Amino acid sequence: MATESETRHGAGTERGSSGASSVVTTWLENLSEEQFAYLLLTPAFVLLAIIALWPLLTTMQMSLFADNLGAGRIGDFVAIQNYVELFTGQKDALMPSPFLPSDLSVEAFFNSALTVTLIFTVVAVTFETIIGFGQALVLDQEFPGRRWVRVAIIIPWAVPIVVQGMIFYLLFNPNIGLLVGDAQNPTFLQRIGVFSLTPLANAVDATMIVIVADIWKTSAFMALLILAGLQSIDRNLYDVARVSGASPWQRFRYITLPLVFPTVLIAMLFRTIQSMRVFGIIESTAGCTTVPSLSCLVVTTFNNNLIGTSAAVAVVTAGIIAIGVTVYIIGYAREEMV
Repeated sequence: MATESETRHGAGTERGSSGASSVVTTWLENLSEEQFAYLLLTPAFVLLAIIALWPLLTTMQMSLFADNLGAGRIGDFVAIQNYVELFTGQKDALMPSPFLPSDLSVEAFFNSALTVTLIFTVVAVTFETIIGFGQALVLDQEFPGRRWVRVAIIIPWAVPIVVQGMIFYLLFNPNIGLLVGDAQNPTFLQRIGVFSLTPLANAVDATMIVIVADIWKTSAFMALLILAGLQSIDRNLYDVARVSGASPWQRFRYITLPLVFPTVLIAMLFRTIQSMRVFGIIESTAGCTTVPSLSCLVVTTFNNNLIGTSAAVAVVTAGIIAIGVTVYIIGYAREEMV
């Protein structure tokens, strides 16, 4: 049997545990809703710091060191010299494609990793938003077979990037492609000057092909996100507007567009971040040598042991993405305040 001292010790331990639990419970109850929300988000913040912030800080540190060619590691500390040489063109001789365009010609713009990435992002996100919005408006209506139409729209998004790239590579291959031919048998698109005889080897043509491939695949992603926003709109608003004599355009202009616009901004934010990091569809369709991008530049320079240069390009890419995210957040905040 337990002695009296053991009994008192056990009771004291239980009271101590109960007291600590009571203190924690009281502390939690005294938190405001905002403080409690941040507390719940703390594990996510910690995980984000481990898997995102730490690698970013490490990359920024690596970008301050010189390239150690052939060694696979960083060289001496050079501060911001890598960035200076990157923006002044001194690094171009070491890289497969220039970071900035050498002049204002079309060829120079489509041979520059920075301008190709920006062109790809602006054109692809714009058309994906327009097409996705149109698809979402159709899918938001009641009609026979709507379920099957939704499945059909999602199919391109489910196609793996490598398979998607191979599809468009085969479509525009001069030897076997359906949309292009050779010098003796050019297709209609080649005769009117839309594509050259070897579109996958031409920087301008290949960039446009990659953009079309990305639009074909990712418009469904935009449609799904925008459709979720459309279905969250109270249908009574449309009934009241219809009874009041509002036309379909007026219902879209004053009800649909303002209420779904925050969702559209979020969808565009996701696609902008992904487009700025484009790599897979380029490599599987035309190759990074024909269609340079910032991600292509990071991968190729790293594989060539240009560690400092690769890190500098990665940091610049992250900075551009951060600027774009900030613009979207400001636009979203202003929309929420209206």
